[in-house]
Amino acid sequence: MRNRGLGMGKGRVEAFSDGVIAIIITIMVLELHAPHETTLAALVPEIPIFLSYVLSFVFVGIYWTNHHHLFQVVKSINGAVLWANLFLLFALSLIPFVTAWMGENHLEAVPVALYGGDLVMCALAYAVLMHVLLKHEGAGSGLARAIGHDFKGYLSLVLYVIGIAFAFIDIRIAIACYAVVSVIWFVPDRRIEKVIR
Repeated sequence: MRNRGLGMGKGRVEAFSDGVIAIIITIMVLELHAPHETTLAALVPEIPIFLSYVLSFVFVGIYWTNHHHLFQVVKSINGAVLWANLFLLFALSLIPFVTAWMGENHLEAVPVALYGGDLVMCALAYAVLMHVLLKHEGAGSGLARAIGHDFKGYLSLVLYVIGIAFAFIDIRIAIACYAVVSVIWFVPDRRIEKVIR
């Protein structure tokens, strides 16, 4: 296949993305504050913050692993890929903010809905990145063979929207919708792994 890149290897995009994602995780963990008291009861108010952190850590980890797999089958990049990747990193960079707001306000409706809104933006940004890469790589590329129909991607968006709606009705259902998406994506994309092998 003819290299249609910019002369900049995809390795720089991967390294930059890895660095940004590492910073995102670092910012999230810095939002966890140990209580001044030494009793187990002092940890109880911190439970929503910790659970928000765990959920967000899983989501960031999922995006990192799938981003890594995605670029394993990519041959070259172009300017559109760079901007699409930056859009994904922008969406991910908001996760520490929405996580902290949701946790510190004990899973209230508006923060939970905004958290879901950022998850929607992350999912759309990842879909845009895949679309741009598919267009750049071509219909006969390994990436095109690996992606096929993105059922999990569409299902994730539906669950996010349901979660956002239920944030104003029942917080538990909203969080459950977000958690189900994390379970769906917890295992790295086997389609791409098959192409790599």
